[in-house]
Amino acid sequence: MNTELQFDSITAACRTVFINKMQDYGPSWRTMRPISIVNQLFIKAKRIRELETTGVNLVGESTYGEFIAIVNYSVMGLIQQELGYADNVDISSEEAAACYDKYIAEARALMLRKNHDYGEAWREMDSEAITDLIYNKILRNKTILQNHGKTLVSEGVEGNYFDMINYAVFNLIKADEQNAKQ
Repeated sequence: MNTELQFDSITAACRTVFINKMQDYGPSWRTMRPISIVNQLFIKAKRIRELETTGVNLVGESTYGEFIAIVNYSVMGLIQQELGYADNVDISSEEAAACYDKYIAEARALMLRKNHDYGEAWREMDSEAITDLIYNKILRNKTILQNHGKTLVSEGVEGNYFDMINYAVFNLIKADEQNAKQ
């Protein structure tokens, strides 16, 4: 178990989905206001929690793809925080990909620091608990946005987006390890 290599493998797969979707749609997500990004994350996390709770999947799509979407929407949220939202697509797919890479690198660096300090505690956590942490971060971002981005003592939306990226990657790593055992 080499977390760094696993992180790189997972985020490379997430990046491929991000790039492929931009080939289909361009960076049309640039027009999404911050609350729209948070609500997309909410939808993804809500579905994952529902599937984890009930075990019933009528759509047939896996939670694996939903965790990839959480990584990608979180990166979009970070980009929107940096650039603001636009009324029209205002960056190229190449520029969006460069922003994506920048934020994944920052998330990776944060993950390495936290993994050191926390002793990779996530490896001993249940996947459902990690999902709940993602869900909580989404709700926090909703509240922060309702408060016009102001916080008294909290890290703000950016910190929550980085945590969501890393928690989603952790659950994707756990899923890969579980699949490898089967």
